[in-house]
Amino acid sequence: MPDLFDIDEAALQSKNKVRIDELSKLIKKYQDSYYNGEGEISDAEFDKLWDELKNLDPDNPILHKVGQDSGNFQKATHIMMMGSQEKAATPEQFLSWAQNHVYSEYLVEYKLDGASLELQYENGLLVRAVTRGDGTVGDDITKNAKKMQGVQAALFDKNFNKIPFTGGIRGEVIMTHKVHKTLFSDKANCRNAANGLMKRKDGSGSENLTLITYDALSSDDFKPFSDEEEKIKWLSDAGFNVVPLEICKSAQEVIEYRSRVMEIRKDLDYDIDGLVVKERAINLQDASRARPDRQIAFKFSLEEAVSVLRSVEWSESGATYTPVAVFDPVELAGTTVQRASLANPDTIRALGISIGSHVVVVKRGEIIPKIEGVIEGEGTLSPIDFPEKCSVCGTKLTDDGSRLYCPNKDCSKRILHRLLKWVSVADIRDLGETLIHALFESKVVRSVTDIYSLTEETLTPFFLNEESIASDKKSLGASKVERSINSHRRLSLAQFVAGFDIEGIGETTVEKLVASGIDTLEKLLNAPEEQIAGVYGFGQIMAHTAKLGLEENKEEMLSLVEKGIIEIIQASGGKLAGKSFCFTGELTTMKRADAQNLVKLAGGQIKSSVTKDLSYLVTNDTSSGSSKNLKAASFGIPVISEKEFLEIIRQ
Repeated sequence: MPDLFDIDEAALQSKNKVRIDELSKLIKKYQDSYYNGEGEISDAEFDKLWDELKNLDPDNPILHKVGQDSGNFQKATHIMMMGSQEKAATPEQFLSWAQNHVYSEYLVEYKLDGASLELQYENGLLVRAVTRGDGTVGDDITKNAKKMQGVQAALFDKNFNKIPFTGGIRGEVIMTHKVHKTLFSDKANCRNAANGLMKRKDGSGSENLTLITYDALSSDDFKPFSDEEEKIKWLSDAGFNVVPLEICKSAQEVIEYRSRVMEIRKDLDYDIDGLVVKERAINLQDASRARPDRQIAFKFSLEEAVSVLRSVEWSESGATYTPVAVFDPVELAGTTVQRASLANPDTIRALGISIGSHVVVVKRGEIIPKIEGVIEGEGTLSPIDFPEKCSVCGTKLTDDGSRLYCPNKDCSKRILHRLLKWVSVADIRDLGETLIHALFESKVVRSVTDIYSLTEETLTPFFLNEESIASDKKSLGASKVERSINSHRRLSLAQFVAGFDIEGIGETTVEKLVASGIDTLEKLLNAPEEQIAGVYGFGQIMAHTAKLGLEENKEEMLSLVEKGIIEIIQASGGKLAGKSFCFTGELTTMKRADAQNLVKLAGGQIKSSVTKDLSYLVTNDTSSGSSKNLKAASFGIPVISEKEFLEIIRQ
C-alpha cells in the first residue's frame, strides 16, 4: 500500500497535469485569436499564462510553436524563421541573462507591439508579403501590404539606383495612435486594429497601417551589410521606416536606457512593449532557431513606471519619521499610484533623489510601491528638506542614516505609541485605543507599568459620568478592563520585548534572538551589539537600533519583572520548545490570535507559511486541496485539526 506521502504527491502531480492541459488550451486559443486579428487579452496577461506553463512543463510543445493564420489567404513559406524570443520582465531577469551573454556592445531596439510581416524581394522587386503564421509558413497578403505606409514595391538607394536585393525583410505592421483615435476608436487597441485590417480579404483599410522594419536576410551572394548596425542603416537608406537603435556598452546601460524609454513611451506615435537586446554580430545560426538564444526581449512590466518626484512628506510613527515620495500619478498593476515609501534618509542619499527627479516606481507584488531608481531627465531639481525638530516636543531629531527619529524618551508622542503597541502585543483587547488615549491625556497612564496599576476604581470615571458615580453605580466596562489587564501578565520574551516599541524589533525578530541562545531577559540586556549583529536576519544597523532601544527601556523592563508585575515565560522550558505551528482557515473554539499565543507561551514558534522545517499545519479542513495542505503533504508535515492541536497543548 502506498504511504500518505506517495498519495499526496500523486494528487499534486494530477493537479498540475490538469493545470498544464488548461494552460495549453488557453495559450493555443489566444494565439489563434491574436494571429487572426481578434486578440482577446493583453500581452502582459498572455505572458503570465506562458510563464506559468513554462514553470510547470518547460518541454510542452505549445511553447515551441507560434500561432497560425486563418485559411482566408494563400500560404507562403518564410525566408527567415519568425520564432519567439526569450523574455525578461525585470532588470534582475535581464542581468541573469546578460551574465551568460557578455558582449562588448549591446544593440538595443524598440520591441514593437504590432503584427509581424515579412516582405520577400527578388532582384529588388517585392514579390510577396507573408504574415507570421506558425513561424515557418504564413498568409500571403501581398495586395494588402502594398497599400501600407512604408512598404517599398521596389528598392532604390538614395541616388535612385536599383538595389539588387533578393531575400526577406522583416518588420512590424502598426497603427499609429492618431489613426486609432480618429478612425478606429471602436477597436480595443492599436495592435488588434492593425491585425484585423491587414487580414481583410478586400484589403480595405490597409492604407491606414504602417510598416516599421528591423531585420533583413539576403538569400544570394549580394551582402549589403555585415552587422546589425549596418543592417538598420541599410534598411533606412533603402527607404524603409526603421526602429531606433541604441548602442550600450554594458548591461547596466541597457537597464538605464530602458528606464528612459519607459518615460517617453507614452509620447511615441505607436505602441512598444519593451526592447530587443542583441549582439552586434549577425548570427544566422541562432536566428534560425525557433527561440533564438543570443538575443532577448526586455519587456516593460505592468508593475513598473517612470514618474517625476514632486514632494516628500514625512510620516510620523512613534519616534520615527519616514519619508514618503509624492510623484505624478502612474498606472501600476491596474491601479493609479502617486505615493511610495523612501524608507529612510540613507535611501534618499543612495538614490541621489531630488524634488523634480525622474524616478522608476515599482510594485512587484508589494502592497506599498517604492522608488527603485533615478534616471536622467530635464527640469529643475531642488533638494529634499529633512525635518529638524520633533513636531511634538521640539527636540532636535537624530539622523543616524537608517533612521530619522526623536531621541527624547519622554516625548509624549513616543510614550503614547509605546502604550498602544504594548496593549496590541499583550493582546489586552478590552483596553481599546480610545480608552488608552483618554487615560494618557488625563495623565493616569504614562508608562507600561501604569497599565498594570489600573483598578476598577480608577477606570470607572472613564465609563460613568459624575452623577452615576455619586450614586455608587458600578461600571461593568471598568470591571471588564481590569480583568482583561490582569489576565495578560504572562508573556513570552518575544512579546515582552516587542511591546516596548523598539524600532524594527517585533516578535518575530526577538524570536530569532531567542532561537540563537539569547533566550532570557538578562542575556538580552547584556548581549554585546556584535553578538546581536551575528544572529541570522540581523546586521549591524538593526543590532545597533535594538541595543539602543534595550538600553533606553532597561530600567522599566527589569522593574516589571523583578516586582512580579509581568512574568516572562521562558521558551527553553516550554513543552513546545523547538516546535513550530502554522494556522490556516477559521478556528471554532477560539480566535487564531489566542491559539498562536498558546503556542508562544508554551515555547513554540508561529510561522505564516508552510516551510520544510514546520512542525504542524493546523486547519479544520485537513482533507482540502488548498495550496498549504498540498505543500505540507509534499514536505511530509503533519496536517492536524483544531481538536488535535488542543490535545497537544493540554498534554
